[in-house]
Parts: sequence; structure tokens; C-alpha cells
Amino acid sequence: MRGFLASSIGVVTAAALALPLTLSTPALAEAAPDVPGSTQSLPLVPLGPTGAARIPGVPGMSASPGLAETRGLAPREVKRFSLVGVVWDDAAAELDGRVQIRTRSVATGAWSDWQDVDTHNGEHAADPDAAERGTGRVRGATAPLWVGPSDGVEVRVRAQPPARGSRAADHPGRLPAGLRLELVNPDSGQAHSAPDGKNGALRPPAEPAPEDDKGDTPAALPEMSMEASESSSANVPHAALGALEISALGKEDATADAVLATDGELTAAARPYIGPRPRIVTRRGWGADESLREPGFVYTSTVKAAFVHHTASGNNYACKEAPSVLRSLYRYHVVSEGWRDFGYNFAVDKCGTVYEGRAGGVTKPVLGAHTMGFNADSMGVAVIGTFSSTAPPKAAVDAVARVTAWKLGLFGANPKGKTTLRSGGGNRYKKGSYVKLNVISGHRDGFATECPGRLLYNQLPPTRTASAKLQGR
Repeated sequence: MRGFLASSIGVVTAAALALPLTLSTPALAEAAPDVPGSTQSLPLVPLGPTGAARIPGVPGMSASPGLAETRGLAPREVKRFSLVGVVWDDAAAELDGRVQIRTRSVATGAWSDWQDVDTHNGEHAADPDAAERGTGRVRGATAPLWVGPSDGVEVRVRAQPPARGSRAADHPGRLPAGLRLELVNPDSGQAHSAPDGKNGALRPPAEPAPEDDKGDTPAALPEMSMEASESSSANVPHAALGALEISALGKEDATADAVLATDGELTAAARPYIGPRPRIVTRRGWGADESLREPGFVYTSTVKAAFVHHTASGNNYACKEAPSVLRSLYRYHVVSEGWRDFGYNFAVDKCGTVYEGRAGGVTKPVLGAHTMGFNADSMGVAVIGTFSSTAPPKAAVDAVARVTAWKLGLFGANPKGKTTLRSGGGNRYKKGSYVKLNVISGHRDGFATECPGRLLYNQLPPTRTASAKLQGR
């Protein structure tokens, strides 16, 4: 198992959720004081022939019939960024068209090829009547795309031309109003290396934990994993945790943040039907800037289902960069899209590390903004990457099984079972309708979307079986 080795781990009971820790670990010595990042928001302007002659009084319309509206930016130098996306004013409006971006690498000075950005049009979002969606700050947005440290950008957004013979054929395609390019820098200085060149553990400001859930966010350390022993009993009290000896495995793609965890095989099931708690990197561990999100926490009644997603942000990242990717996604969700917090309850990188997502306590039924219409009584797990034509790594799929076995088990849900959820509204099920779904479902099961990508979606049947096995079913 990748990550960090631990020795002298005390055995915990099957129902153990978390224990506060006060440890001093050399792996946490390096600090990164400049975690807070930044966002550049650049209005997109008309490009090409559609910008030359425009119909007076009709914004976004061209005088040349049949030509689709095109907006964008010519190549330009900008402040450093690592993630890009396009947003617009009306969260309910769809961007029916194609978004392409090319960027200039800070490291090489070379321009990338044109890359397509997923125009997922709002299916990852709060439910229509949720307070989060009614703040007036929520915007329409494409999926974000991770491009790595860059200092140059060019973008073009072209509306989908009308189909031949359609009633709209005499009018050009139109783009939603208020199109802006969002350039996200996850770190204020983008320099988070220890003197030896290795990334150090991040030490952002403390996250205020829910008053009854203090154990989920130890004062100065990442999430502590609790692995249940097969021979443990519910009648056995918590065993004292031994001293932890953490040493990096030295893998080239090791996770940047120090993670305190057992390193044994996760095969023992807790009783009754609660999978072993996986290693979880807390928001503190991946460097979430808690000043970005709205204060307080919002909870749903229970967790009856888990929706699996991909972030559609591309696969061009090393696992040591995953915390930076998460900080970028978080900033994009809150600053650019106007959400109250990170959308997903958990994230998983391609090396199988599990990360805490939306704040409120990993053991709690935190209301997310991941599956429009079905955020209530569910959890969202997003694998960082795009898996429409690329197969998800086995480590990531296994991690989805581990985190669902544990979290669903806390609420008595069987990963191989079915459950009924009430739709909050969306493009697939009418608001108020009761829908029978797999306890572990893909995003596309609740909303008409490509998410979580065909190849990740195809892994859900074995994931259900693996998750249930970890629960001892």
C-alpha cells in the first residue's frame, strides 16, 4: 500500500470513528505559509466574423445568418495559474457549444495543443430549491480543467450551429451572457517545497470542526485512520494508540501531504456491517482555505446512497499534486461557481488516497452539491480525473470501495442493495418523484450526464461487491 508506513498501531474497536491526537511527527515539520491562492476572471470577447457585424439591440447575435456566435481571448500573458474554466451569469442556462483552451507552461515556455473543456452544464450542483442555489451567487460553468503551472492562455468558445432544416437554421447559435474565463492559482506563491526539493506538509489555518465532531479534525494533524481488527468485539473498549513511526516510502508519485494511517490490508470487516475506516486526508491536510467557504454546516437526514463521479478535470497530474488540484477545484466551486463549499463529500486521487471534501465532519451526513436532484440523503465521491476514454486506476476504484464501505456502513446501507430517494428536481426525474436506485450509483443514474465517464461507470458493479465484502456481507 502506497503512502506512509506506520508501526505500533493500537487495535481499535469495530465501531471506532476517530480519536483526537497530539503527536509530534518529523514528517509534518515543513510548513507552507502561502497556501491561499487567487482567481483571475477575464471577460470573453467576440472573435472572428461574428464580432465584425452585430445586430443592434440583440446582444450576442451576428448579422451574418447561420453563423454561430464565437467568443474568446487571443493569446496573452497572464499571472500564474494551474486550472481553467469558463463561467456565465445564469446558472440555469446551458452552454450548447464547444470550449477549447491552450496554455503556456511555466516550466518549458511551450504552448500546449488545443484542449476541449467539458461543458457539463450544471449537473454537479445544489438542488433547484436548496438555499445554496438561491443565494444569487451561483453561476453556470463548464467543468474545470487542470493544466499545471501556466502563465499564458488562449481560449475560444463557439456556440453549436443550428441543425440544417431546423426552425432555428436562419439564426446563429447563441452563447449564454456574461462569459468569463476563470484562471485559478491554488497557491499564492506556488512554492511549496522543502529545502531538499520534496513537498512539505501543508499547515493552513485551523478548520473549525462541528462541536460534536471534534475528533474528525485533530488540532494539527491530518485525518487518523482507524482499521478494525477482525477479532475485535463491540464490548472491547478503545485501545490506546501506540506511538506512530511515519516514514515516506520514497515513491516518485507519493502524496505530498503527510497522512497518519495504518498500512495493513483492509480486509477485516467491522460489526455490524461497517467497513474499516480508510485513511482520509483532512481539509487541513490538503490545505483548504477555510475563509473561502460559507460558515456553518448543512446536514441531511441520513446517507442512503453514494454517487460516484469523476471531476472531468483531466488526468495530467501526479499524485503529489493532488492537494493542489483539490485546492483549485475548491476555489473554482466557491469563488467561480458561487457554491457554499467544495461540492463533493469525498475525493479520491488516482493513487487511491481519500480526501475529505465538503466541511462538516466525515462521519456526518453533510449535504453536498454533487448530484442535482439527489443531494439529500446521499454522499458524493469524486475520482480526480476524466474517465470517458481512459480507464480509472485500480487503486482509485479500490479506494471508492473502501470509503463507501465505511461511510455507508455508518448509516446501515448495503453497498449491493437498492434504495429509494426523492428527487429534488433535475433533467432526468421529475421533482418529488420517488426513484429506486443502486446504493452505489453513478452520477448518470440520477442525472442525464456522461459523468462519471463510461469506463469508471463500468467499474461500479465490482465496486459494489468489493464494498459489501469489506462490510462483511
